[in-house]
Amino acid sequence: MVDRYEKQAHHEKFQGKYQAMVVCCILGVGTVISWNSMLTIEDYYYHVFPDYHPSRVLTVVYQPFALGTIMIFLDLATKGHGGIVSYIGLCAIVALFGLADATVRGGMIGDLSLMCPELIQSFMAGLAIAGALTSAIRLITKAAFEKSHDGLRKRAIIFLAIATFIELLCVILYAYVFPKLPTVKYYRSKAASEGSKTVLADLVAAGIQKQSESTDDDSKNQRLSNKELLRQNIDYAVNLFLLYVLTLSIVPGFLYENTGQHGLGTWYALVLVAMYNCWDLVGRYTPLVKWLKIENRKGLTVAVLLRFFLIPAFYFTAKYGDQGWMIMLISILGLTNGHLSVCILTRAPKGYKGPEQNALGNLLVTFLLGGVFAGVALDWLWLIGKKNVF
Repeated sequence: MVDRYEKQAHHEKFQGKYQAMVVCCILGVGTVISWNSMLTIEDYYYHVFPDYHPSRVLTVVYQPFALGTIMIFLDLATKGHGGIVSYIGLCAIVALFGLADATVRGGMIGDLSLMCPELIQSFMAGLAIAGALTSAIRLITKAAFEKSHDGLRKRAIIFLAIATFIELLCVILYAYVFPKLPTVKYYRSKAASEGSKTVLADLVAAGIQKQSESTDDDSKNQRLSNKELLRQNIDYAVNLFLLYVLTLSIVPGFLYENTGQHGLGTWYALVLVAMYNCWDLVGRYTPLVKWLKIENRKGLTVAVLLRFFLIPAFYFTAKYGDQGWMIMLISILGLTNGHLSVCILTRAPKGYKGPEQNALGNLLVTFLLGGVFAGVALDWLWLIGKKNVF
């Protein structure tokens, strides 16, 4: 009898795993599609708001929530003309993006942390695919509307319409498809049996488990507090913070305002952002190669710290180098960002029960987003010494 239940559980654990990986990847795309839309239509913002450093200001107040609203705002409120009032309104909408990103990304990684590492990897890959996809669409629309009247505004509206459709698709997938996949039900049931009230609520909402079903009291009593979890994993948390501090101190503000004029002209910043996004995507799949994945905690810390040598490299390349060297550096930045992000987020939850894995995932995302905010704030330091900054 026991063997039969074990076989059934083993079957449920792996049944629908690949479908879940695909769904997680799409959800990753939807999580940051609006953030990446802001990065890839910065040339439109510079056309409308040339005096307000949009690549830096908007990244300070950012992320996904109201793509439909921002599309209406661009189309109806600005009418292709800038001004401080319109700019403040745009910043307010972008601030809502930040609230939504913290909720969605934290919730998703917390949820996936109690499942298998492959689902986290797929979700993280989806985050990078969003960047690569938006860059590809942006380059295509730029080429298509290069000589069109009011082309910047037209291609920005088309771009945001596509992104809005992807967001709506993700809402449907997460609400109606993801909870019903056998592998997802298996891991959520397992976490609920270990004392996770949040996951139990998900199961009840999906009609998979009744509210009256209790969890093991010993599992509840043995749960680690958030403080203890953070103490045990402070190196992972700090590494994520430092990883995104460096990345966001360069992308996108430095790329749009500090790289000078080159042969690619108005295409230059777009190409740099596209190269970053493409190599970030590659980096999120490289941990699938076993000998490339960094499992050692000290090794991860060393790798994260070594990335800070990129700061003087970017500075001197922007000042003295040509566009080929800059493209190489931004590719390295993207590759290492994607690779180390996946290594940390798939390694950290190992060895914990479902409730601790869920909580640890949320804690790690808090540090990740803290790094993002610190990075976009430090990005302003690149303007020191520049003339006519304000």
